[in-house]
Amino acid sequence: MSDLRKTATSAEPLHPLLAERWSPRAFDPDHQLTDRQITALLEAARWAPSAGNSQPWRFAVTRRGSAAHASVLDTLDPANQVWAHAAAVLIVVAAQSVTADGASRPWAAYDTGQAVAHLSVQAQHEGLAVHQMGGFDRDRLAALLAHDPTVTPLSVVAVGRRAPADGLDDLDASLGERERAPRQRLSVTDLMLTVGPALVADHR
Repeated sequence: MSDLRKTATSAEPLHPLLAERWSPRAFDPDHQLTDRQITALLEAARWAPSAGNSQPWRFAVTRRGSAAHASVLDTLDPANQVWAHAAAVLIVVAAQSVTADGASRPWAAYDTGQAVAHLSVQAQHEGLAVHQMGGFDRDRLAALLAHDPTVTPLSVVAVGRRAPADGLDDLDASLGERERAPRQRLSVTDLMLTVGPALVADHR
């Protein structure tokens, strides 16, 4: 059966890399990423913009079948473990939220999110799929990161090749239903804020 496609419906045409990107839970358990593909993903992240070119993003790449992958998988919420184990790699995404001398980096999380967005678009170009997860034990995951006190884990990213549509049968019923469901987003109108007049303090 052919691959499950969920092309975005948008008011204006989008680049196919954006329109066709979505976050699957059904990964091909036999697929492996090449070293070149992993390097391409990290290079895409590396060239993301950041405040003052601070580049706060940090990554730990773990391949399926390795002890590191198993350790990261074990920190995930059970609801994520049941499908994330099949991904070719699990990437721990962290932000250097303070510098080595203790100075705060207030935009570190925002900038790291941009880096992962770049990574996800590169993955789509490579014919790969990405699913970002926030459900994990942060303290346990932080303890795996060489006990570096300057970094804060933000997400775990599953990367691999989407399973074909008939591979959804390997998911439990509720996950399979979510996998087949159409993508939904708020409209652009719903996202808009109104800028009002500035509030001026009365010093009389």
